[in-house]
Amino acid sequence: MKLLKNVIRLSTGLSTGLSTGLSTGLSISVKAVAVISLMAVLPQAGYAAGGGAELEHFSPVRTDRALQRGARTFMNYCQGCHTADYQRYSRLAEDIGLSDAEMLENMVFTTDANGEQTKVGSLIGSNMSKEYAKTAFGVAPPNLALVSRSRGVDWLYTYMKSFYLDESRPLGANNTVYPNVGMPHVLADLQGWYKPVYHDDGEGHQVLDGFQQVTAGKLTADEYNSTISDLVSFLDYLGDPNREARHSLGIKVMLFLLLFLALAILLKKEYWKDVPHNN
Repeated sequence: MKLLKNVIRLSTGLSTGLSTGLSTGLSISVKAVAVISLMAVLPQAGYAAGGGAELEHFSPVRTDRALQRGARTFMNYCQGCHTADYQRYSRLAEDIGLSDAEMLENMVFTTDANGEQTKVGSLIGSNMSKEYAKTAFGVAPPNLALVSRSRGVDWLYTYMKSFYLDESRPLGANNTVYPNVGMPHVLADLQGWYKPVYHDDGEGHQVLDGFQQVTAGKLTADEYNSTISDLVSFLDYLGDPNREARHSLGIKVMLFLLLFLALAILLKKEYWKDVPHNN
């Protein structure tokens, strides 16, 4: 609420600044943009701090090979419960360097109402109905198309590496980033099972030190981290498929505007060179 009042106060100041002087208006507008940007970041920061766990920094990789591997992991391990139906298979194939035939052969495992393989032009759905999901899990698993934008890639990367064995939970797993999570550890066969190791901070609080392996998985720790990196990069792509093209176009537009500015300055000098100036 206090932050909202500050934004309103700055907006009022902006109107005053525009009427009293350009420099004042510009100064206030910069402050307004800074505060509004902070408001946009706050929801993500709140999610990040939700579980009380320290998040690992992650930088998504937007290469075709990384996205192909991430898509493969998503289709094999996530799509059984989750949808990503703001995206179509055909658009995905085009963006990550696959043909429609390769997409159908390697990544389309769902069927339509007639029991036939889902068409490549269809949205990326799941064969699990919402009604069954609510019966099995108590709540329908969320659509993951925009999860990277709502949670953030740091949260997703840390979350997928923070499952641990907890026999007190209905599905046998818990998570240090999302305590009492209702999701099973679907990648347990790859990562293996771990248990958390804590130490007392001297004030009666248990602080997470790390994880101790209980059973081995199919992948080494480095291989599993690489798999999660590809998966989170793919989820980041789903949340904003046009980002790379938009950034590339933005750079071109800025270069054009700079060139136009230079030409405009030269033209102004040419027009005004013979105009007498009164001192």
